Formats: sequence, structure tokens, C-alpha cells
Amino acid sequence: MANSVKGSRALLFGGTSGIGLASARALAAAGADVGVAGSTAANLAAALKVLPEGARGFAVNVTDAAAIDAVLADFGPFDHLVVCVGGGSAIGPYRDLTEEKMRAGFDNKFWHYQRITRAALAALRGAGSITWVTGAAGRAAIRGMSGLAATNGALHAMVGPLALELAPLRLNAVSPGFIDTPYWRKAMPDALREKLYADMAAGVPVKRVGTPQDVGAAVAMVAGNTFFTGAILDCDGGRHLGT
Repeated sequence: MANSVKGSRALLFGGTSGIGLASARALAAAGADVGVAGSTAANLAAALKVLPEGARGFAVNVTDAAAIDAVLADFGPFDHLVVCVGGGSAIGPYRDLTEEKMRAGFDNKFWHYQRITRAALAALRGAGSITWVTGAAGRAAIRGMSGLAATNGALHAMVGPLALELAPLRLNAVSPGFIDTPYWRKAMPDALREKLYADMAAGVPVKRVGTPQDVGAAVAMVAGNTFFTGAILDCDGGRHLGT
């Protein structure tokens, strides 16, 4: 079984913080030359400080197709694409979700993934891989997450058909559960966040929330395993089991 990214080149969109940065570090530790693209200069600078010397960074607005093309042209041919972008999801009771909010959920994730992936196809080398970082709401029934489930579920539905269509490129998804990312540290006060973490941990078999490093390791494994395609890998502490 071939299971190595050593000597390959990997480009990660959304690779400058949280899960994306952890994925970049895992791929670099496995021997890949990495490039990371992100939307803010501060995150980009911080990411390059913790990545190996030689890692490349790109500032990009993923709503801008020309900007994505410019990153791809600058980075050059590569082997592994990881897409881990998105912000602003349609979360909350279904009765409270407006059509505008639900459309925004797709605009802020689903269409970013399609825009990046389609643009990258010409630069990806034939035996490489594409990994989408999606989310557990697309696989498990969670109250208040119907809008997010629709977005991630749409991505999940494309994994199998695209794995067949794009072969020998491999396409997979890694579907994280609740992860301790910088987003939550900004989104709520410490006490409220710790209560949320405790509630989330109590609801999964492993009895803890996940870390970006948990998901990054899964991304590196999926990218490196050449017998892995058309799969959705749950990295959620067992949340998909419905316990």
C-alpha cells in the first residue's frame, strides 16, 4: 500500500488557521512541500511562522475567481489540494431560517469549494488527490443544523460521482465533528464556551471535543493513501453513531 506524501506538493485553501493550518502542518511533517492560502494577512503571517522553511503563503479572496487562478499559477503544478474554507452558516431552528440565510450558507462554503476545485484541476498532477473538509452536520441529525446539513450534505453527495469522474485523481471528504478552533474563542465568552464544550463532549463516545490536529492527521492520511477515494471519513469522536 502506498501511503506517503513525501516529496509531493500540497496546496491548502483555508490553510492559515484552525483545521486548515493543522492539516498543512501534518502534510509538511509527512514530507510534503506545502502552500497555504488564506484571506487575512495576519493569519497568513502567523501560519508561515509555524510551518517549515520553504512553505509558501498566499493572500486570496476565494470569492474572486481571478485571484484563485493567480494563486494556482504562482504555486505551479502540485499533487494534493485541500479545501477548508467557509464562514457564516445557516444555523438555528428551521422555522427561523430565511431563504436569504440558507442561500448564504451555500454561497459561503459550497460554491467556494466548487470554484476552487474546478480551477485547480488543470494544475493537479494525475495521481494526486483532492480533500474537502466538510462537517458532521451533513451526516448526523443535529437539532438546529438543518441549514448547515444541507450545505455539507450537498458536498458529500458529490464525493462519489467526482471520484469516478476525475480518476486517477482521488477525491475524498474529511467530515469533522465539534472541533476546538479559534472561531469558538472569538464567538463566545470563556464560561459559555466551556459549557458548550462540556455538552458536546458528553454527547460523543470519546467524551471530548476534537482538536484541529485530530482533523489534520486525518487529512494527511487521506491525501497520502493511494487506495482511498470516493470516501467520507468521519472524524467526529463517534458523533455519527447517534449515541
